[in-house]
Amino acid sequence: MSAVLYEVAERVARIMLNRPERGNGITRALLSELEAAVERADLDPEVRVLLLSGNGKGFCGGYDLVESAEGRRAVAGEPGTVQPGSPLDPRVIAANHDAAHIWDPMVDYSMMSRNVRAFMSLYRCSKPVVCKVHGFCVAGGTDMALCSDLLVIAADAKIGYPPARVWGSPTTSMWAYRLGPQRAKRLLFTGDCLSGAEALEWGLAIEAPDPEELDARAETLVGRIARVPVNQLQMMKLLVNQSLYNQGLDGTQILGTMFDGIARHTEEGYAFQATAAREGFRAAVRERDEPFGDYGASTFKG
Repeated sequence: MSAVLYEVAERVARIMLNRPERGNGITRALLSELEAAVERADLDPEVRVLLLSGNGKGFCGGYDLVESAEGRRAVAGEPGTVQPGSPLDPRVIAANHDAAHIWDPMVDYSMMSRNVRAFMSLYRCSKPVVCKVHGFCVAGGTDMALCSDLLVIAADAKIGYPPARVWGSPTTSMWAYRLGPQRAKRLLFTGDCLSGAEALEWGLAIEAPDPEELDARAETLVGRIARVPVNQLQMMKLLVNQSLYNQGLDGTQILGTMFDGIARHTEEGYAFQATAAREGFRAAVRERDEPFGDYGASTFKG
C-alpha cells in the first residue's frame, strides 16, 4: 500500500492517510487501501483499537476532484484499481458528468455507494476506531471522521462540509446522527466549518487539545481503550451502533448518496463544473466560498 500506511504496536493498529502532497485527497485507490487496512486490523487478534490519522498539513481535504471537476480524464492514473468500462472507470465517470451527455443516476450511485461502503468499514469494524484530526477535515474527509467511533480534534483544526453550498451531499449522512438534527442543519444549511474547540463544545469531538498536545492525547486514549478485553470492546461497539441502525441509518445513506449525484447535476452544479473547466477547480471553490468569507479554510474542499 502507498496511499495508506499501516502498522501495529501495543495492541493499536495505526492507519495513516498518505497523500500529503494532495491534502490526503480521496481517490479510489486510497479508499481501497483504507478498507483493506481496516479489515486487516479487524481480523488481527493482536489489535484491540484502531487509530486513524492523516499525514502532512491536515487530516483530509475531501475528494481529489481537480481532474474530474476540470473535465479531464487523466484521473485514470491508478492502474489495477478499476475495470475498464465499469462504473468506477474514470472515463465513465467523466462522461457521466458531462453536461453534453445524459446523466445516468445509477452509474453515479454505483460509484458513490462503493465509496460509502469503504467509509462505513470504519463504522462496521468490530473494534473501536479513534480518528485524530489536525489541520483540516472537510467534505468527503468528514465521512471518514464521522464513521469513526471517537474524534480527537486539535483545537485549531477545521471540520465541516462546504460542498453543502453547491456540488455535494454528505453520502454517509452521519451529521444528524452525530450532532442531532438542529446542529446538523446549522452546518449543512451554510456549509460552515467548526473549529476543534467548537466541535468539542457541540459534542462532535471527545477531546480538542492544543495542537502540540494532539498526538499525546490521542495516544493516551487509544492506550486506555487497548487495556480492555477485545470481546468487551466489540460488544460495547455493537450495542451502541445498533441504535443508529434502528434509526434508519442504512436508508438515510441511500438517500444521501443519491442526493450527492443530483447535487452535481443541478443548474448550479453544472455552473460550478463549468467554472472549474474554464478557470480551474480552485477558482470554482473560491467563487463558491468567497460570499461566506471563508475561502482558504482548507486545501481542496472537494
